Amino acid sequence: MTLTLTVSDDVRTLAPGFTHVAIEAHSLVNGPSSEASSELLDEAARRLALRLNGRAPHEDPHMAAWRAAYTAFGSKPSRTRNSAEALAKRALSDAGLPRVNLLVDLYNAVSVAHLIPVGGEDLDRIEGGMRLILATGEERFVTVAGGEETVEHPDAGEVVWCDDAGVTCRRWNWRQGPRTRLTEETTSGIFLLESLAPMPVAEVTAAAAELAELLARFSPGADITVRAPETSA
Repeated sequence: MTLTLTVSDDVRTLAPGFTHVAIEAHSLVNGPSSEASSELLDEAARRLALRLNGRAPHEDPHMAAWRAAYTAFGSKPSRTRNSAEALAKRALSDAGLPRVNLLVDLYNAVSVAHLIPVGGEDLDRIEGGMRLILATGEERFVTVAGGEETVEHPDAGEVVWCDDAGVTCRRWNWRQGPRTRLTEETTSGIFLLESLAPMPVAEVTAAAAELAELLARFSPGADITVRAPETSA
């Protein structure tokens, strides 16, 4: 059954021009990072450097738009960066991009190359549909701190992704919860690519097509569906 994704009117009002493209994939094959996925990450870092042409990631117009959106819901974007900016900063540093597992490496590579926040969730761990909302502050976000499971609550007015069990990602696309993350045992996933104006819808669509092609290459025989972009007026 196709996962339901909804964006609340409050979020659409906060960020006119918000676009997201979802890729739903089944019969995936995940595993440890490989030489091939590592090469993709290195190539993504090279593509990023060409794109920025000496600028810092936050100086890119798309990243500037995300910083403005974060500020609009009360977050400090220089302290809690959107996922694409955080990855780009890592990519340009001596540390380089992290190697996590095959599926995460693939979507991280696309995120960095296109400077688009991309996330992946294990469909078998999602309860009900997924919703992008302004939090009340009562929602539960189960995470790990100091090696132990702990429950946090988002700030009131914070943009969060959630399902029927609680928050899956805080501050829009800043921190994903461990409950739904992609592990080496994942066989079904939903991948979300998110953009804001001034990025053309065609660019996020092209990035989604690139990710779908990579998923098909690394998981031959997978059932992969790219949904049409959903854009806020």
